[in-house]
Amino acid sequence: MPATEPVTARRIETSDEGLTLVLADRKVRIPWSRCSPTLARATADQRRLAELSPGGYGIHWPVLDEDLSVDGLLRVVEENRA
Repeated sequence: MPATEPVTARRIETSDEGLTLVLADRKVRIPWSRCSPTLARATADQRRLAELSPGGYGIHWPVLDEDLSVDGLLRVVEENRA
């Protein structure tokens, strides 16, 4: 079975409700509670300090010392649909 390339984000957006991944073909909204316990407990100001990696593969919150992969976040979304 051939390996598939990981999905990358072009941009991220934060709101009080959750994180939005802007992909090449769509936007995916994920509630903070589904992202991680750390982000669920964080303040809106802390969440806004997210940094998308240059390649679009990961997101880093330096103030929270939290790192998440775009691929992992998308798997969470897919698992919730099943």
